[in-house]
Amino acid sequence: MTGGGSRPARVEDVHELALAMPHVTIDGVDGGNPVYRVGGKSFVFFRNPRPDATNPETGERYTDVIVFWVPSEADKQALVRDEASPFFTTAHFNGHPSVLLRAARIGELTHSELAEVVQDAWLSRASTRRGTAWLSAHPPT
Repeated sequence: MTGGGSRPARVEDVHELALAMPHVTIDGVDGGNPVYRVGGKSFVFFRNPRPDATNPETGERYTDVIVFWVPSEADKQALVRDEASPFFTTAHFNGHPSVLLRAARIGELTHSELAEVVQDAWLSRASTRRGTAWLSAHPPT
């Protein structure tokens, strides 16, 4: 985990944390929305505005949605079940192991919490060999 501890998370942290993971490639650096991949599989990406993620009062599409893969449906539910949580999902993502987060709400997480979400996203998509190697070098505290 990189420094930052309990300070509020920022969007820049998503980029730094994702790139800090091993074997990461990034698509979308030429003006498109960034997609972070490990072994060709996305684990964090910045989503284009879509009709399933809209402001309930205005109907306008959110332009700042970040998608994080999660290890399981149970992990997903743990993140979205609490109404105070900034994480959410939509019907489009039913059955998909991921959660959504608006960049406008990222500061509700600490840097450490965001780091854990990014690392879990990477671990959920990395090969078993890569995940095992990373976990042995970074044992849980």
